[in-house]
Amino acid sequence: MRALYVRCMDVLHRFCLVVAGLCLVAITLIIPWGVFTRYVLNSASSWPEPAAVLLMIWFSFLAAALCYREHLHIGVAVIPMMLKGNLRLAVGWLVEACMMATNLFMLWWGIKLVATTWHQSISDFPWYSVGASYLPVPIGGAITALFVIERLLTSDLFAGPAAEGAAQLGTE
Repeated sequence: MRALYVRCMDVLHRFCLVVAGLCLVAITLIIPWGVFTRYVLNSASSWPEPAAVLLMIWFSFLAAALCYREHLHIGVAVIPMMLKGNLRLAVGWLVEACMMATNLFMLWWGIKLVATTWHQSISDFPWYSVGASYLPVPIGGAITALFVIERLLTSDLFAGPAAEGAAQLGTE
């Protein structure tokens, strides 16, 4: 059961990675177009900046979930590393309980925010719902909550980034 859950989280991880990467690529293409239309054509397009902001919102919440799963988020591990045995395990569970509470907060209030603003539209994109622009909040909270469950199931509480991830970060 645990192995199946971890495999499902691997698939979710890959999906989030692809979507976040596509958002970054799209932002990289959209922003120069906005600059080109403003300074070369002297007729600024109105859509590149808000489109890039919407994509950045999706990127941010998905990337936050990815960083959590890969242990790349900011964390102060001085005290947990000084602890041993059951006390260290208890601190790990407390940290994960706080993460779960935060993500359930994002999920619950994010859904309420989406529902409240669903029938409003963004001025730059009248066809796009304000509620849809807030969807990354509950979705990011739900995905990270699933990753918290995975971490608790695997007891992977205070691991650092994977060696290959650390090597890649050092060379970039």
